[in-house]
Amino acid sequence: MTNPYGHPLPSYLQSDNLGPWGVYLQQVDRVIPYLGHLARWAETLKRPKRALIVDVPIELDNGTIAHFEGYRVQHNVSRGPGKGGVRFHQDVTLSEVMALSAWMSVKNAAVNVPYGGAKGGIRVDPKTLSRGELERMTRRYTSEIGIIIGPTKDIPAPDVNTNEQIMAWMMDTYSMNEGATATGVVTGKPVDLGGSLGRREATGRGVFTVGVEAARHIELDISHARLAVQGFGNVGGIAAKLFAQAGARVVAVQDHGGTIYQESGLDVPLLLEHVAAKGTVAGFAKAEVLANDAFWDVDCDILIPAALEQQINASNAGRIKARMVIEGANGPTTPEADDILQSRNILVLPDVIANAGGVTVSYFEWVQDFSSFFWSEDEINARLVRIMKEAFTGVWQVAQDKKVSLRTATFIVACTRILRARELRGLYP
Repeated sequence: MTNPYGHPLPSYLQSDNLGPWGVYLQQVDRVIPYLGHLARWAETLKRPKRALIVDVPIELDNGTIAHFEGYRVQHNVSRGPGKGGVRFHQDVTLSEVMALSAWMSVKNAAVNVPYGGAKGGIRVDPKTLSRGELERMTRRYTSEIGIIIGPTKDIPAPDVNTNEQIMAWMMDTYSMNEGATATGVVTGKPVDLGGSLGRREATGRGVFTVGVEAARHIELDISHARLAVQGFGNVGGIAAKLFAQAGARVVAVQDHGGTIYQESGLDVPLLLEHVAAKGTVAGFAKAEVLANDAFWDVDCDILIPAALEQQINASNAGRIKARMVIEGANGPTTPEADDILQSRNILVLPDVIANAGGVTVSYFEWVQDFSSFFWSEDEINARLVRIMKEAFTGVWQVAQDKKVSLRTATFIVACTRILRARELRGLYP
């Protein structure tokens, strides 16, 4: 079975509705002409190494039995163990988890950490579960995927609707099944259980770091920039805080609860307190309410989509007024929107480099767990900034040399590293 782009497809996907995996395949197609002799291995990029679908049964508090669908996909492990988050969301699909695992392969290679790409998820709205039900579901899911994860195989981390506590339960479950404490099986853990200082802020800090670097290249003064941010959690909220500290004005924020606007700039610390208490930006007193769709018309210099996939598409890309889009979320821009933004001379900093701060500090956490020697937060932040700057500089240079978008340039750098590893290792048996 093939889709309209001519790709061979696994039988478990629908050719007429490829979802996020279809977006990823189009991105890969754009990089193949730049891979030289490594292009003969390109099919490797279009097929996940392993996809596990599991049933996750738990007993609910009312005594009934509920079943949830869970996934863990390992896209590529040529460069090291799989690495990628676990999300709990009612709309999670296998196509989405496959695409996210593939973007993790690219992201890890782009910043040159020794990981492959993986991702996991459960189709569930966690807000409908009690804390006890959430724990039982997490532990059962961990047991079900335990056959393919491990500190040297595949290392999960937090993603949408998962956090330090979920990682603590996952680590404990895996450790109990192994009969020994294995802190390195997940990252994003509480510091008391071998987590790393700076991990929670790492993705937002990475977004800020590459944003500052890119702004320098296009002569955009951060201290006078206006920001619009979609999603105000660990990524969008931290990035907004760092940009505001650098003098930027955050003029609009949108999340699942609504959209708020303040031309003179929102009070970011106060807004973060409000979101921590209420779970949404909705109801924040010192702002005016906008219709959700009007968010895409806001006058700004920098737009940060830090929510879910495919938020910027062919229908709204032409309305965006920013000079620069920094992708805090995974896959927030469709290929069609990418082309529209490029034709309008709007610089897009792609997810596979812009939000790689999280996995970079996850790598630091994993290294610290193996050595049982932990670094200070200043050391971690300094190493993160250095890696992100070096990676961005390399990608920027490729984009200039080959006259391609930053996304294609990142894919060129990353896919070359992945396929070179594949070629050097060869095929076994």
